[in-house]
Amino acid sequence: MLLSPLATSPVPVGEFVQWEDVFSAAELAAIGKYGDGLAQQKADLSGRRAVYDTIRITNVAWIERRPETAWLTARLEQIVLRLNDQFFGYELYGLAESFQYTVYHGGEGGHFDWHKDHGNTREEPRKISLSLQLSESAAYEGCELEFHSGDTVQAAPKKRGTLIAFPSYVLHRVTPIVSGIRKSLVIWAAGPEFR
Repeated sequence: MLLSPLATSPVPVGEFVQWEDVFSAAELAAIGKYGDGLAQQKADLSGRRAVYDTIRITNVAWIERRPETAWLTARLEQIVLRLNDQFFGYELYGLAESFQYTVYHGGEGGHFDWHKDHGNTREEPRKISLSLQLSESAAYEGCELEFHSGDTVQAAPKKRGTLIAFPSYVLHRVTPIVSGIRKSLVIWAAGPEFR
């Protein structure tokens, strides 16, 4: 696997696995530049716009499988295989969806309330969710990726280049952004329903 030379080993931390520096600074910049060049739209939840802003305010664009993104797809497939082998042990089909380039703006109060990524509406249910931190932590305030585990809430690290992986059925949220802009890349690995 062609990881950044600074890459650490993945580490389990409560409800998620944390892996720092999987991508180099140049690769993170390339992902951000590519994502910024895509047409962004306000995220939606199955057309339920009337109540939607209380649940989620964010802009998204979709990174499709194309020749110019083949390196990113190949790297993410290798990352998911390693994480699944080492920590999850799920039966997977692979990366079934496009990658979500997500942007939270301080001026809009961007957030995403408690939710799970796993659902019964997909042909290929999500089993592992991943979030790659593209912004420097000093570029924004608030906008914490948090996980709910029993009676505790656990925040993920905000260091640029940190990849967070977790089972898609885990309850998580992104708290409201106070100022600045937070960018991340969200990836899902799919597989057959849990039995």
